[in-house]
Parts: sequence; C-alpha cells; structure tokens
Amino acid sequence: MKGYWIALYKEINNIDNLKKYGATVTPVIKNFGGKPLVRGGKYKSLEGDDFPRTVVWEFPNYEKALECHNSKEYQEGWALAKETTIRSLQIVEGFSTE
Repeated sequence: MKGYWIALYKEINNIDNLKKYGATVTPVIKNFGGKPLVRGGKYKSLEGDDFPRTVVWEFPNYEKALECHNSKEYQEGWALAKETTIRSLQIVEGFSTE
C-alpha cells in the first residue's frame, strides 16, 4: 500500500524559513519516491480547526514515507522551519477498496 504524509500547518511565523525548507526538502522527498498531491492552495474549512496550509505527499509505500522523514537530509531541511512553524504531521498507510 502507498504511504502518505499529511501535514496540517497551524501557524507559520516566518514564511521565508518555510520557503527555504520547501526548496531544500522537495528534492529529498522526491528522491524517496514522494509525489506532491496537495501543497497549499485554495481551501475551505467546514468542520474542526482551521489550518492555513495543508500539504499531502504520496510515497510508493508506508516504509519509504517513514524512511524519508527519518533521513538525515530531510531532518536537516526541516530544521530550517522547525522553530518558526507549528504543524501536525502524520504518516499514514493507504488502503484499497478493490
């Protein structure tokens, strides 16, 4: 089954740090087979908390998604925005109804 990163950004206190993070980690994530499905964009909150930014990456499998997150390269990139960004990040395994 495919793996997914689902990041819900609650607070972004320095947009420049977030842009540096994005530019740094995008090639890292792609090297692990990550494919961007959602990266910000227009949204409407219908229930629950409001998150001004949502990001979803799809990976070939759950293990690759975890491996990417735990990699030295990704963690170094995340350090660029970690102190100025509040987010929730979940790595979930996909499923099929077929």
